[in-house]
Amino acid sequence: MKAHPTWSDADAERYRRAGYWSGRTFGSYLRSWAEARPERVALVDGDHSWTYAELDTAADRLALGFQRLGIERGDRVVVQLPNRAEFVLVWFGLQRIGAVPVHAMPGHRRTEIEHMVRVSDAAAYIIPGRHARFDYRELARELVDDMAKETAGAPLRHVVVCGDPGAHRDFTGLEDLYDRTAPPSTGPTSGSTPRHAGEDGADSSDLALLLLSGGTTGLPKLVQRTHDDYAYNARAAADICALGEDSVYLAVLPIAFNFTLACPGVLGTLMSGGTVVVCPDPSPQTALRLIDERRVTITSLSPPLVPYWLEEAEHGHYRLDSLRILQVGGARLADEMARRIGPALGAQVQQVFGMAEGLINLTRLDDPEDLICTTQGRPISPDDELLIVDADGRPVTDGEPGELLTRGPYTPCGYYRAEAHNRIAFTADGFYRTGDLVRRTPSGNLEVVGRIKDQINRGGEKIAATEVEEHLLTHPAVTAAALVGAPDAQWGERPVAFLVCQGQAPSTRELASFLKQRGLAAYKTPDDVIAVDRLPLTAVGKIDKNALLQRLPRL
Repeated sequence: MKAHPTWSDADAERYRRAGYWSGRTFGSYLRSWAEARPERVALVDGDHSWTYAELDTAADRLALGFQRLGIERGDRVVVQLPNRAEFVLVWFGLQRIGAVPVHAMPGHRRTEIEHMVRVSDAAAYIIPGRHARFDYRELARELVDDMAKETAGAPLRHVVVCGDPGAHRDFTGLEDLYDRTAPPSTGPTSGSTPRHAGEDGADSSDLALLLLSGGTTGLPKLVQRTHDDYAYNARAAADICALGEDSVYLAVLPIAFNFTLACPGVLGTLMSGGTVVVCPDPSPQTALRLIDERRVTITSLSPPLVPYWLEEAEHGHYRLDSLRILQVGGARLADEMARRIGPALGAQVQQVFGMAEGLINLTRLDDPEDLICTTQGRPISPDDELLIVDADGRPVTDGEPGELLTRGPYTPCGYYRAEAHNRIAFTADGFYRTGDLVRRTPSGNLEVVGRIKDQINRGGEKIAATEVEEHLLTHPAVTAAALVGAPDAQWGERPVAFLVCQGQAPSTRELASFLKQRGLAAYKTPDDVIAVDRLPLTAVGKIDKNALLQRLPRL
């Protein structure tokens, strides 16, 4: 169970003594929440709601159903569900038996899902039937059939469909997994870690989940998070946001995002005794209506959504006086936009700069307004260690930009099954190389000024240029390709493809169709295509993307 890179014994003991690591699993956390506040509402999705006791019972019943399928402690399960209550129910059902959810985004397609399944050796794949006009059952059918033809590797054993499995007789409906005989959780049990249906002795240092990295070279890596470190991640963020039983969190961005799940998000809210409201789509009309109806106190957005919210709030008729905190993260928020949020929504803006690989920075609720609007916060843990270094690895002085390196009680020590990459991504003494260029202000807050990684951040969605370039080069007309991020007022950056072609270059629409057929997620498709005679090279023969960026203002 400890095949993944982990903290040293000395660091682990230090984090336990400091109280960061509680020695508890998420399965036991949910049990204790249900015992402490059984009748409080934990989760709301549309007209349906679950108390803490009902959420606990649902987790038990799903856990038993998963066990009947043969899913056991340590098994990895790719979960690709949109924002609906079932994501939370499934997640805790898997935690209850010590299985490991592998978080996929609703927009991922064949290329990304196959990668996740293969790297994790997933035992199961959990999907909606149809969502946003896409049939996930067909994707799963193709994947299962292709893997069944192979002689090497473990095949994907189960596909579970949230909704109608359709004509796929060997797929299992999620509703059919519920064990209706499991007794409800109605009151306290003896002992601090009670054993109930579905629990099989998972350890707090076991893997709890696998998140996706932003991806810097090719397909994204899997970020391993344990029960100890991830629970602390959520709890520390919840404390800074002063969450309590009166807190109501609206999950607008995909719940599978680290930001939405644990910064403090869904888990931090539940740890605090509050209520999570699921937002089925990110439109400002839907979200602001739910803030009004459910008296939401905190929510989180990516920067591209902010102007649409401000416009809707100005012209719509919503009661927004309950909203206390609007978190914005996933990409750099423009200073001017940050200053508009408070007057428009009546809420405190909180900037969030973090990563699935661990480190989370938050502006504090009592920070001066100028600091909140112009910086991206400071670490949530006293034991977050930061180094800001130049290209030669030497520390820079405060106020000077440099690459951010970090280690701490919730920053993992390596990617899952990526030994070669770990030797590059982590220093010999365990610091994670974030690839982000930052400067530290006298207050200790960080300003994000850029990135050294070959990655494009389109409104919080990370696009690995190398991965897309590999797909572009399979087009019959393309002989050379380079993907760069062009500055964009709405999205922060937009992907632009520079192509050397034989004959006529494909149009943006033609290229989008071609990449869709190859199974690439739609958000990774270039927004612009530029035909060039050749790609400029650096002195060592690499594509000079800085030179390509210089051409963008002239387009």
